Amino acid sequence: MTISKIFGDRRHAWAFWLGCLVVTVGVGLHLPMYWMGRDMGFHLSGMAMDAGMMWGMALIVGGIALTAFGLLPAHRGDQTALVVLAPPEDAPLTRAHWAMCGLLALALIIDIMKPASLGFVTPGMREEYGLTKAAVAILPFAALSGTVVGSFVWGWLADIYGRRASILLSSVMFVGTSICGAMPDFWWNVGMCFLMGAAAGGMLPVAYALLAEIMPTKHRGWALVLVGGVGAVGGYFAASSLSAWLQPDWGWRIMWFLNLPTGLILIALSPLLPESARFLQHVGRGEEARAMLARFGARVQAVAAVAAVEESHSHLPPVDRRHLAITIALTLAALAWGLVNFGILLWLPSALVAEGRSVEAASALIARSTIIAAPTILLSVWLYSAWSTRGALALMLGVTAAGLFGLLLRGMGVAFLADPVIALALLIVGSSGVIAIILPYTAENYPLRIRGRATGWIAGCSKLGGLMAQGLSVLGAAPPLAAAAAVVGGVAVLALSLIAFLGRETRGRDLRDLEDQPPPTN
Repeated sequence: MTISKIFGDRRHAWAFWLGCLVVTVGVGLHLPMYWMGRDMGFHLSGMAMDAGMMWGMALIVGGIALTAFGLLPAHRGDQTALVVLAPPEDAPLTRAHWAMCGLLALALIIDIMKPASLGFVTPGMREEYGLTKAAVAILPFAALSGTVVGSFVWGWLADIYGRRASILLSSVMFVGTSICGAMPDFWWNVGMCFLMGAAAGGMLPVAYALLAEIMPTKHRGWALVLVGGVGAVGGYFAASSLSAWLQPDWGWRIMWFLNLPTGLILIALSPLLPESARFLQHVGRGEEARAMLARFGARVQAVAAVAAVEESHSHLPPVDRRHLAITIALTLAALAWGLVNFGILLWLPSALVAEGRSVEAASALIARSTIIAAPTILLSVWLYSAWSTRGALALMLGVTAAGLFGLLLRGMGVAFLADPVIALALLIVGSSGVIAIILPYTAENYPLRIRGRATGWIAGCSKLGGLMAQGLSVLGAAPPLAAAAAVVGGVAVLALSLIAFLGRETRGRDLRDLEDQPPPTN
């Protein structure tokens, strides 16, 4: 693959690789501070930041700006003015497709590992900085805020600059934010955690958009759900395994420094990361679109000439009247999931302990319910690809609502729900299925010109629900579990109803149909 097919031109290529080097050097200037604390268990609290660290931060900012310039796309409208290319809807599944699935699964594992590490660093951070529970809660709140901002901003970037460029920009920011491991002050950690969250929140929806646009129609559904599921499970597994392996000898800070090698791995593999042929065609890079289609075994077909490339970046999905109904439905579903995952499931252990259960018993109860729900990802893959995309999402929302109303009835004293295992298992099964399906379904419901923003919007709303729940926790205003279950259950039922009646069935549907037709209402 030539430089011109990866970057706009040689100047942009040099800017990108030089920027990556500058960011890496900037991180390297922070390592002496970390190593100085080796005889104190890597405790750096209260130490003064030296000149090397200050210069390092300046280099990181400048390096990220260089890489952003290097990733600017080249618009060549004269090529698409001559031909329109057939996207890979009818292509066979090839080795290139499998390689792309593997690469994006690795990217999502690394991406999800970043916020998943928060639970493993906060105990050590709280001890080193002498923080209260309320103060340390600011850290995940900042990270979650970053994921919301990142999902919205990166979704927009993906539609303007390209799917591949947006993923690489996240990778570079992963490298830069690894300096959180050397910060001697808690508030520097909070700021870096926000930026790390922005990069992590941005990569997830863009990866789904890219995968949806490259996989052939008959393989698209299962690939989207499976890659997302592998990323989620793998991310949490990687975070927990690396924490158990490294923290005893290297302290909690090593979990942040893992952003350096993992980000560099993604950057090193970047020549293998494809750009969407649809996006290349949309910005007028017809020759590159042809080459990308051929790489994935797609039929390259020239048809009638078009006058010009339509520039359609002015409408966000929520205010586009043709997609308003499905956007409202998916937004409510995403908010409900965020409130469940970052609210009710986090409040539940404390509620069980308040009932008189021990911490060990509460943890064992949740673990038992999680084991019951473990096969959910495979079930979601089958339902989504073999039964119905709309039906699978509606069903998982229904299971989530059943679990929520089970907690409500339990709070009202219904005897057969005294043991919360049934309600909790339903809640975990449903919420796991919702997050496995909602972003793939979103990517399949919007046309090319707004697909990145639409997927980013829904991903951001899923974190926004969590941000609302965590905000209540930080303020000490978390509602009783039964009351929270009733409210969130109502939102889930409303989302289920809208999707069931207004959602589009996307199984086996050619994504090219979205470019010219408004979404159906049934």
